Amino acid sequence: MKKSILLIFSLVSTLLIGAQSNYDHREAFNPQFYPYPGNDFRSASGEPGPRYWQNRADYAINCKLDTGTHTVSGDLMITYTNNSADALRFIWLQLDQHIYKKDSRASATTTETGGRWANGGFTNGYEINNLQVETAGVFGAAPNLITTDTRMQVWLKNPLAKGASLRLKMNYQFVIPEYGTDRMGRLNTKNGWVYEIAQWFPRMAVYDDVQGWNTMPYLGAGEFYLEYGDIEFSITAPSDLIIVGSGELLNTKDCYTAEQVKRWEAAAKSNTTVAIQSEEEVGNPASRPMTAAITWKFKINNTRDAAWAASKAFIVDAAKIDLPSGKKCMAISAYPEESIGKNGWQRSTEMVKGSIEHYSKKWLEFPYPAATNVAGIVGGMEYPGIVFCSARSMGEDLWGVTDHEFGHTWFPMIVGSNERKYAWMDEGFNTFINDLSTAAFNKGEFKSSFFPDPSAPFMVRMTFGEKMDGLYNIPDVVQQNNLAITAYMKPAQMLHALRELVLGEERFDRAFHEYIRRWAFKHPTPWDFFHTMENVSGEDLGWFWRSWVLNAWKLDFAVKEVRYKKGDYAKGAEITIETLEKMPMPVTVRVVETNGAEHKLNLPVEIWQRGSQWTFSVPTTSEIKQVVLDPDKKLPDWDRNNNTWKKGN
Repeated sequence: MKKSILLIFSLVSTLLIGAQSNYDHREAFNPQFYPYPGNDFRSASGEPGPRYWQNRADYAINCKLDTGTHTVSGDLMITYTNNSADALRFIWLQLDQHIYKKDSRASATTTETGGRWANGGFTNGYEINNLQVETAGVFGAAPNLITTDTRMQVWLKNPLAKGASLRLKMNYQFVIPEYGTDRMGRLNTKNGWVYEIAQWFPRMAVYDDVQGWNTMPYLGAGEFYLEYGDIEFSITAPSDLIIVGSGELLNTKDCYTAEQVKRWEAAAKSNTTVAIQSEEEVGNPASRPMTAAITWKFKINNTRDAAWAASKAFIVDAAKIDLPSGKKCMAISAYPEESIGKNGWQRSTEMVKGSIEHYSKKWLEFPYPAATNVAGIVGGMEYPGIVFCSARSMGEDLWGVTDHEFGHTWFPMIVGSNERKYAWMDEGFNTFINDLSTAAFNKGEFKSSFFPDPSAPFMVRMTFGEKMDGLYNIPDVVQQNNLAITAYMKPAQMLHALRELVLGEERFDRAFHEYIRRWAFKHPTPWDFFHTMENVSGEDLGWFWRSWVLNAWKLDFAVKEVRYKKGDYAKGAEITIETLEKMPMPVTVRVVETNGAEHKLNLPVEIWQRGSQWTFSVPTTSEIKQVVLDPDKKLPDWDRNNNTWKKGN
């Protein structure tokens, strides 16, 4: 009877103690994590399976820039290849310029909300004419077209069979908005307009094995999900403009003077910046070829997109980029006179070179012949081989935006995740690798103040606050004020925690590198990433993904009790710690005795598998002076006040 009363008392005590914690070990370590098993298309190991497929889109574009009306007009040919097992009776295209129409969904939502992606003016979007589809080698009008906001459905006369290709051609034009949702637009400088041109031709929507056609509308915050292929494009413009674009400039001698061509060739061999068009030459007719117009020709292969910029205000400089394989490519910068200043755009090419060389060595080699940085109205936006950054950026801000936008070469230009749905897989992964490149650039020149400490109390309160959106939301669902945390900072914080506290740098880097290698120029899902990191690192991480990605759980560790065995410190101490919130993590404990002896214990996450409390022994030889959880403050602990126990508490 006495034992029974003690047992009941013990159970009641346990329940009372447990009631103080939100932690549920059965939920955190639930064995059922993956929603579906691996298959021939996507392996359970995280690799593309033997029957993995994706469709292909190649583009040939000839366009003209009219600086009088700020209009781009062109002819577009799309070659689309169906590699799926399905016969496609229709195809979907993305018409991103339609976001700027007054009656668009974005105008009714994003523009009303305001903020970075709101567009202050309106255009007619794309004006498309003479759309034709090739059938049996003959082009004819499409049987049926249905345009819905930023999407266009083209019904085919005959289904497109597996392995077959079709060609689609059209004429189109659009007016360049002055502020294009911070992704494109035009900036008026004292020497002329700077045009940054993106989302500038109708592009194929992705058809994949996960969802079929991906047709979410373009509203502004959500970015892009695109097929890979080759893009060859030309822009005809007045000869006083200089144009830079994605990929390789194919006709340098047509576009620059003989002297500038020599400088271009010198820059391709130089580790230091070489001026192609200097500040003094801007506006000087002798610095441009003596023709009325020039057609600039570019080509970029194995890409999901292309963009370009044009201005008669451009200063252009360049240098050589050394790649790990021994190959070379070029770092190029184009900017107006106003962008020169202390650590201003005259250092851009140096920054581009440092950024690209770091990522190429650390993760995967840069795949394009040039990396071009353009100063303009866009605060920061990435495209394959070219990025747009604010003309006002200087110093650490210029480094930060340049490095961030070029980091996007790896996520999502190389690893082609779905940005429209999973911003954390491109913005967050990129922010994480930015931390490492910032530490490496010029011996950490801009490291000290660029990124706030994610474990600082104010950052933890922001990242894990009740009003903060979780990672597993599409960008257009996340509150605008939360997106910087949800899409950028928190997933980067998550990867740092995985690297430094769970796997260690060697295992993490090997697994992350393998993820990039496996899914280069392919379309991974979050589950492919989870599978890869687990299989390569050899760690079951369901508890980690459940805490950080699928839920918005908090972490709060506390020291609950310190006692001595049989009341004698010479026999050792028993320390009880607890987790008060739902996120489990490994934890480091530092125990300091009054005689100066210190004990440091690294406790694995498995201590939380059976409940919210854990008791461990310490071989003390004197009284304990202090117990500190996470003494190096690496964990995002919600309340650090309960992390420390002191003698006399």
